[in-house]
Order: sequence, then C-alpha cells, then structure tokens
Amino acid sequence: MTSPDPAWLDRMYNNRALVPDHAAYFARWAEASQSVRKRLPCQIDVPYGNRAGEMLDVFPAGGFGAQGGKPGQAGAPVLVFIHGGYWRALDKSEHSFVAPEFTQAGACIVVPNYALCPAVTIPDITMQMVKALAWTWRHIARYGGDPNRITVVGHSAGGHLAAMLLACNWKAYGSDLPADLVKNALSISGLYELEPLRHAPFLKDSLKLTPQDAAKASPALLPAPACGTLYSVAGADESAEFLRQNLLIQQAWGSRVVPVCESHLRRNHFSVLDALTEHTHRLHLLALGLLGLSTVHE
Repeated sequence: MTSPDPAWLDRMYNNRALVPDHAAYFARWAEASQSVRKRLPCQIDVPYGNRAGEMLDVFPAGGFGAQGGKPGQAGAPVLVFIHGGYWRALDKSEHSFVAPEFTQAGACIVVPNYALCPAVTIPDITMQMVKALAWTWRHIARYGGDPNRITVVGHSAGGHLAAMLLACNWKAYGSDLPADLVKNALSISGLYELEPLRHAPFLKDSLKLTPQDAAKASPALLPAPACGTLYSVAGADESAEFLRQNLLIQQAWGSRVVPVCESHLRRNHFSVLDALTEHTHRLHLLALGLLGLSTVHE
C-alpha cells in the first residue's frame, strides 16, 4: 500500500490553514469565555488530579449555587465539554462560552483541562480525561449535578476523547465506578483513526505518535461500546478527510451505537462549534436530547 502524500495530509488536516480567519474564532471564544466566568456562578481550577493541567471548571445548572443545589432538589444532568486543539493547543479557559445555553436549560457543565503534546502522549491525555470523568462521577453531586446522567461533548481532538470515554472500561479503572459512567457522547469534528496524523508534517513532530499509540487510541479500531450512544457530527465545509472520519465511526461501531452521523451545512471546522451554542440549531438540540432536556427526532 502506498503511503499517503504528506502534502495532501497537511491540506486535509491543517484546519487553521483551511480557515484563514481561525484566529478571529479563538479571540471571540476567549473574550466570551472571560465574560461568562464573571457573570455565571462557577468554580474555577478545581483539581481532579495532581499532574500538570489536571484541573477543571464547574458551572452549576441555572438556579443552583456554586456549591450545589437546594436540599431535596434533584440533580441536574451533567455535560462534560472537552476542548480541541490537536491535543497540543488551547485551554479550558477559552471554552467557558459553551456553558450559558446549557446551564439555562438545566444542565451542570464541567470543562476539564489536560496536559498538551509533546510533553505527554495522546494515550496519556486520554487517561487524564478518564481521571476527570471519574472525579466528576464521584464529586459532581456537591455542585448540583447527577452522577448518573453524564454526557460528554468534545470538539476536534475533544471529539476523539469523547468517543474514547464512551468506550472506556470504567470498572477496570475504578471498582466503585459504574460500567456506564458516560451515558452518551457527542463528537463534533472528531478524529477516530489516528494513523494518518502520524504522517502529516505539521503534526508529527508535536504528537510523536507511534504506530502502537495510534492504534490503541483510535476509537474506530476499538470494540463498539456495549452501552451508551454516540452522535458524530462535522461541518459540511470541512475537508474530505474530516468528513470521512465523521462517517468512519458509524461504519466501525454501527448505527445502534452511532444513530446520528451528520454534516451541517455552511459550517467549517470552527463555526460548527458555534452551532453547539445556538439554541435553534440542530446541533444544540441534539446535545439537549442526549442530556434528556428535550426530544430530537433522529
């Protein structure tokens, strides 16, 4: 089999080159996120572990205080949002903007950070997210969240991590954890087969993916989760490879586990994340449906 052309891989996977105004998205997200942290009840930089980057932010559901709900009040569904950046860039502080539309709808939001490549590997980051989700299950009730109603949403590299968390063997990680700790996942422009990234010149030096790590961290190569649902979406204006990756997970895991696999019109790799926060957009409604806050017809 002929190896993929490196220049073609860069064209397919370098989203910043594909979207020339990408910096405007990052600046707007950061500014909006700073505003959100000033006006919403929240707990910032809560440690979920002891390693570098192992902190998260919690935004309780609307009507809940920063340290939890009223006595006797039922816990809110929990949305854990994992940011993208090719596992090597960006930060949770730039993604608080996802919280308001969901806290107003009645969800508790958790936004974790993780260490970045090349200081760590993608399997290392995956295990950090496993640790963050275990922390969430064990502690979210004190913030008004229901540990039995956890949905993970991720963008780009975060979409990859969301799929990995749905496939996680939670009992092997912690005997106190339920097998179905993650009830649902929504992957936005996710990556499910990592082998091509080993050969993309703009990525390979920072990711330092070995063939073994690429294989064990590729959701499409893992057995389909025994329980839980994954929705996989992308922007219709994304590259052919991102659209292929979007379809790949449904082909690998089947339509029982992945009943929704869509590309959204007039959305690129960055504007598709904006759709998550637009209360009339189907992507936002899909997320609400996974949280049990509305019904969306598939």
